[in-house]
Amino acid sequence: MNDEDEIRELIGAHFEAMRWDKDTEPDWDRFRSDFHLGATLCGAARPSQIHSLDAFIDRMESVARMNLHSFEEHTQGMKILRFGNIAVVLAMSELLENGTEINHDISGYLLVKSDGRWSIMAHAWDQAEEANPVPDHLRQ
Repeated sequence: MNDEDEIRELIGAHFEAMRWDKDTEPDWDRFRSDFHLGATLCGAARPSQIHSLDAFIDRMESVARMNLHSFEEHTQGMKILRFGNIAVVLAMSELLENGTEINHDISGYLLVKSDGRWSIMAHAWDQAEEANPVPDHLRQ
């Protein structure tokens, strides 16, 4: 598999481990495996705050799972810029919350290839909305 295909596979499957419902638990070990040790995450809330991967997972386990009985997120489209062993990716995801509410967000990823595999060094995202719609080039 070439580098771009590896990146597409990593980002395309990234959120599959972070889903839950009454019968399914998130697979946080699988989710963690996509990240480089020491990776940072910056959510859509403003003012912006940088979180560790463990802090993000703790928040999802407490706040998100208390408010959402089910959650799924699927990457729909992405744009990759790569040079050597570094890459920047913008990706659009569709979120299904509580089985009925559909939202979209755009994630920005900084990736690095080390020891023969790509991993996420940083991940930031923002919600798409009417005033800030999903760009056409990120739609599937």
